Amino acid sequence: MTLLYLEDFTPGRTFTTRSLTVTQDDIIAFATQFDPQPFHLDPEAATATFFHGLAASGWHTVALTMRLLIGSEMSPAGGIIGAGVDELSWLRPVRPGDTLRADSEILEARQSRSRSTQGLIKARVVTLNQNEDPVQRFVTNLVVQTRPLQPE
Repeated sequence: MTLLYLEDFTPGRTFTTRSLTVTQDDIIAFATQFDPQPFHLDPEAATATFFHGLAASGWHTVALTMRLLIGSEMSPAGGIIGAGVDELSWLRPVRPGDTLRADSEILEARQSRSRSTQGLIKARVVTLNQNEDPVQRFVTNLVVQTRPLQPE
C-alpha cells in the first residue's frame, strides 16, 4: 500500500475499495449494541416494518464503509482523519448477503492556511451493493499531510 499525501489527491481522482459481504449475524450484532430496532434485530418482525425485511442500520453501513476505506488504495499518510461530513444519504437498505464496496472521488484538495504540513481534501464516497446499486452516499472532509520536504 502506497501512502498518499495532499499533493496526490487531485480533483477527479477516483479510488475503489475491495468488497465485503454482510451477514444476518453482522446486522443483528451491530443493531443489538448500537441501534436496537425491530427491523435491524428480528428477521421475522422486520417483515411487518417499513423495510419489509431485515436491514442493516444506516450507522452500520457507515461503519462498514469506513472498514472498506481503511486499507484501500485511498490511504492518506497518517490515516483517515475526518474533519466533518457535509452530506450523508442512505439510498436503499443493506440486506443480509449484500456484498458492498465503496468508490471515492476527490472533489477538492487545498493547503491549510495555518498549518504548512497539512491540507484538506473533500471526497464523495458512494457505497454500492453487488448489483451496483448505491446504498449510501456521503461527502467528507479529511485532514491530509503534505509531502515531507526532501533534504537538499
